Amino acid sequence: MKTSIATILLVGLLLLACNDKKATSKNKTNDLVVNKNTSTKPDTNEKERKIKPAFSGQLTPPKTVAKKYTFPWIANYDAKDMLTNRILPPAPYQRKKAPANSFSEWLRHLPLKTGKPEVMLYNGQRKGNQSAHYAVVNMDVGKRDLQQCADAVMRLRAEYLYGTKQANKIHFNFTSGDNIPYSKWKDGYRISLNKNKVKWNKTKGLDASYATFKKYLIQIFNYAGTFSLSKELKPVGNIKDLAAGDVFIQGGFPGHAVIVVDVAQHPQTGEKLFLLAQSYMPAQETHILKNPNNSDLSPWYSTNFEGDLHTPEWTFGKGDLKRFGE
Repeated sequence: MKTSIATILLVGLLLLACNDKKATSKNKTNDLVVNKNTSTKPDTNEKERKIKPAFSGQLTPPKTVAKKYTFPWIANYDAKDMLTNRILPPAPYQRKKAPANSFSEWLRHLPLKTGKPEVMLYNGQRKGNQSAHYAVVNMDVGKRDLQQCADAVMRLRAEYLYGTKQANKIHFNFTSGDNIPYSKWKDGYRISLNKNKVKWNKTKGLDASYATFKKYLIQIFNYAGTFSLSKELKPVGNIKDLAAGDVFIQGGFPGHAVIVVDVAQHPQTGEKLFLLAQSYMPAQETHILKNPNNSDLSPWYSTNFEGDLHTPEWTFGKGDLKRFGE
């Protein structure tokens, strides 16, 4: 059969068109494969952000703060157990900068007992309420029922001054109102009481040893308490001015006192968070308190609380915030 030239030309055109469609289809398929791979490729930064572990409210664990202070009541301790390393403020709050060798800085470096042990009483027995504390300060409580709430506050203040070569600033008032300076005790004077009147007698030689310092504190614990300390401290006035070393205190028989041991602040709003420590009755180990009102924020408390400050074992008003003078 003869094939016309027109028919041959038509068949050729159809073959060219078919080959062109195949090529185009192949290129589209390749494009789809490339696009699919691109669209499903994981976002590395997003993946890392999601799996980055939390660390006590911080995205990145801070470097461990090195030891700076020695504490005469303890032979050695691990820097990892210092308060500043153990209890981090929640992001984005940042610790308030504390002046070098200040009471605020010293409190921040207090050694804590490893983990969360039970709070023990002076007689070696367990404290009845084991739900109030977040951590225990690694500091002795003594063998007598003396180092209670105000006593623990005075102990911390005196230990700071003694340990930072400012011992001549140590003084506390007896409930009678008499001021009892450590400098006089160190010089060898001892106290006798007659009808609540204090009389000093020179019975010893000069002795600045830690053992003698502890005997001075025993005398203070015997004759001072929340009643006398509340009169000795100065009102802060505004809760927003709260600083580490301040004391929430209600003087009485009994009264109670807790001490602010650390402060952090929000970089934008200025809101402050704080940690509280206490001893209680009977004499017991000093411990960091939980926040019973906000388990997510605990053990930190916010200065933006409304009404009273509720701690696990006492309630304070904003007007109960006071501060040590010189």
